[in-house]
Amino acid sequence: MPELTAQVARAVAAWGPYPLAMRVRDELGELFADAEFAEGFGSRGGPGWSPGQLALVTVLQFTENLTGRAGAHRVRHGMDIKHVLSLELDDPGIDASVLSEFRTRLVRHRMEEKVLDLLLTALKDRGLVKSGGRQRTDSTRALAAVRNLNRLELAGETLRARLETLACAASDGWPERCLFGGPLRRTGWWT
Repeated sequence: MPELTAQVARAVAAWGPYPLAMRVRDELGELFADAEFAEGFGSRGGPGWSPGQLALVTVLQFTENLTGRAGAHRVRHGMDIKHVLSLELDDPGIDASVLSEFRTRLVRHRMEEKVLDLLLTALKDRGLVKSGGRQRTDSTRALAAVRNLNRLELAGETLRARLETLACAASDGWPERCLFGGPLRRTGWWT
């Protein structure tokens, strides 16, 4: 944990209710060890985000009912999330596609229940849920919610791109500014 991140996060958290993400870190410690996801995440390729960190972001994203884009925004700007993930203050965060790719890889390797099982084990070990109680361990509901979020996010992005097209078309720069270097260039619609 970077010392400056811990100091700033605790100072910010002093003004109001203590954030859930920081409570998770303080009370549960490391929830998701990378070794638990080794079968789905090889060691080849460039350095990337830790599967344990991505699992934690996914859980926090679900608890706050955030889309992938909103979850990535929280990682980039949320002091409590930087604290729980042990990130430097100037860490640029992640792209929303990283969270989507992580969930896809979990499903592809049949590891979608692993995150919930690890979370429940940690909660049982600390006496926060009753052992032998009724916790929902099937992933059908969670996968349906993720699928709905992905569809909603896709619809929102499509609407945003079309509104930019209309705004650009209504301006004096159509088509040069709109097609070559304007807002549509960022969306990559021609690829």
